[in-house]
Amino acid sequence: MKHIFLLEDDETLGRGIAMALTGPEVSVACRSTLAKAREALAEERFDLLILDVNLPDGSGLDLLRQVRSEGDATPVILLTANDLELDEVTGLEAGADDYITKPFSLAVLRARVNAQLRRSAPKASQTLTVGPFAFDFEQMDFRRDGRVVELSKTEQKLLRVLVENRGRAVSRATLVDRVWTDGAEFVEENALSVTVKRLRSKLEADPSKPDYLKTVYGIGYTWAVKP
Repeated sequence: MKHIFLLEDDETLGRGIAMALTGPEVSVACRSTLAKAREALAEERFDLLILDVNLPDGSGLDLLRQVRSEGDATPVILLTANDLELDEVTGLEAGADDYITKPFSLAVLRARVNAQLRRSAPKASQTLTVGPFAFDFEQMDFRRDGRVVELSKTEQKLLRVLVENRGRAVSRATLVDRVWTDGAEFVEENALSVTVKRLRSKLEADPSKPDYLKTVYGIGYTWAVKP
């Protein structure tokens, strides 16, 4: 269920917006003043804020600035009768994600709302399960048999290249080029060997007899595919 907060001083318009947005997976909480809005936001978390700019007791911009100053990244759509370019720029620079001028189509508002909810939706897990390992390179979460394994950034890069090419030999030159991509003109000759050794010590049951991160003599390394 997605929870939307609407701050609109025109209560008739507010009810119309709420009816247009409410559905089986969406609820809308409405307030008509800045003071009531602050109370509501202090009590509950929302997935999207829709804020009218011109209010009887202040400006929705002030609430937007407050939300952003507290480190809250909740998507915000501003509603306003001001259609000057400067007003839109001011709103966006204050941290708004979208800006809609009145009058507007409820269908357009629904589309804008749905776009913001899609963008803010948590991404599906990218965990890759390989034998006893579970690797999530986006969240930098690496586990063996459920236990967290701490890897350096360089180790993560090397592991990713090998795992994404598992079952295939990757040359030393390719690995150096893919892992050390910071523009360094010189990489120590044994840097790759040292990183491989560290990875094995963290991932292999017996680093001296690796089951997964294997050396392909004369070529480079491979992440072996186990039967």
